[in-house]
Amino acid sequence: RASHTSSLSRSAMSAVMFAQSASACRATPVGRKDFFKGQNLRASASRGVAKPKPIVSTAVKASGVNVEEVISQAPSAVSNSKTVAAVILGGGAGTRLYPLTKQRAKPAVPIGGAYRLIDVPMSNCLNSGISKMYILTQFNSVSLNRHLARTYNFGNGIMYGGNGFVEVLAATQTPGLGGKEWFQGTADAVRQYSWLFEDMKNKDVTDIIILSGDHLYRMDYMAFVAKHREVGADITIGCLPMDGERASDFGLMKIDDTGKIFEFAEKPEGDALLGMRVDTTVLGLDAETAKEKPYIASMGIYVFKKSSLVDLLNSAYPDDNDFGSEIIPRAANDGRHVQAYLFNDYWEDIGTIKSFFEANLNLAKNPPQFEFYDAKAPIYTSPRFLPPAKIVKCHVKDAIISHGCSLADCTVEDAIVGLRSQVGSKCVIKHAMIIGADYYESDEDKAKLLETGGVPVGIGAGSVISNAIIDKNARIGKNCVITNEKGVQDFVDEENGVYIRSGIVVILRNATIPDGTTI
Repeated sequence: RASHTSSLSRSAMSAVMFAQSASACRATPVGRKDFFKGQNLRASASRGVAKPKPIVSTAVKASGVNVEEVISQAPSAVSNSKTVAAVILGGGAGTRLYPLTKQRAKPAVPIGGAYRLIDVPMSNCLNSGISKMYILTQFNSVSLNRHLARTYNFGNGIMYGGNGFVEVLAATQTPGLGGKEWFQGTADAVRQYSWLFEDMKNKDVTDIIILSGDHLYRMDYMAFVAKHREVGADITIGCLPMDGERASDFGLMKIDDTGKIFEFAEKPEGDALLGMRVDTTVLGLDAETAKEKPYIASMGIYVFKKSSLVDLLNSAYPDDNDFGSEIIPRAANDGRHVQAYLFNDYWEDIGTIKSFFEANLNLAKNPPQFEFYDAKAPIYTSPRFLPPAKIVKCHVKDAIISHGCSLADCTVEDAIVGLRSQVGSKCVIKHAMIIGADYYESDEDKAKLLETGGVPVGIGAGSVISNAIIDKNARIGKNCVITNEKGVQDFVDEENGVYIRSGIVVILRNATIPDGTTI
């Protein structure tokens, strides 16, 4: 599989997103399912939930560019988008993903050869018909803001009757116990901007969906919202069925026979873990699967009734700063209706270097657990005008080669090769991720660099790279060996652009590795 540029997306949302370009890159994963039996989206005026329906294609004029909209949504679906707003959390400092977060926020970290992590929740929102989106940022947000501005431009919001928008909400200092403070946690971040939910443009919004910007999955959020509304919950939590082997790594919950949550436990072990077993058939699993996975773990995504969210943040628990460990457990203990919603599909928390590395390489497996390629629910990203990958006399197996790449007489296996990557002859890249480059160097620039002993951007001829992540714009010289053959688990040499975390070598962004270096 090779990522590629394609014609303008044929989904309702892409006409707005890519109004400034005539083509855009896109790709996707597996189909969506609704795991509450019989709870598929239904046209229900009382709940404001309607299933999108195709209508006649039209032309939309946005940002001065005429864009053909191949598939639109029925007016009922458009009107439904007015009742839900999404808040996507930009994450903390990203210390567990460092050094990939040295100069970028977690949601801006590249993934899959052509995307960024923020593209996942943004695309899920668009594919679900949710067109009101806030993104809360605090750390290293320059590249994230740039990506959002280039990719998710709704123009004048004409597709949504002027109601669709994507707004970045930057952290601001507010008076607190320690003087002027930044965001103190997930709940505090939302609290500081909760006044927006009472704003006139959100007068029709009845529910708020809180999302994370560093998860990899595909989900129909409106099915999530539909269940929340059906049971009349104050809060609904996205949950994963979990086996006993992995359950102790997550926050777990207990439910009654209606799916209502009444107990929480953070990473329990031993007898405490056994005490958190539940009957997951209540949430729609079959008996055999329920026996294999008797626990439910929080995905870290929530639907709040708007009135309940504002009350919990500003009145009931004004000093609590985190949703998962403070506000939601307290709300359940105080008698609020907290409901579980089961999501039984691929989901991965991209929170560490190891999980990031493995999730990326899994994309290149055949078949993969998750794919960006799905015509019905594409994952969108920034439009780029790059040529197809050029591959000359290469051996390529189980790899994703992104657009704008140039590979010559090399071996690539079990790898991701990102945008504009240049791989020289006789290179061997196995079990590795090359994130790519932001720009090309001309032949003249390369020649000048080589004359002065410099190293061009890309992977130099004869180099061997394995068990490694090469960040953007890195310059790897000729005949380098980056394999961590000795199995070192942790090592820091930031001055020379080298990190090792969990045994995985990370070459820093813009770093230069001289010819003949062995790591």
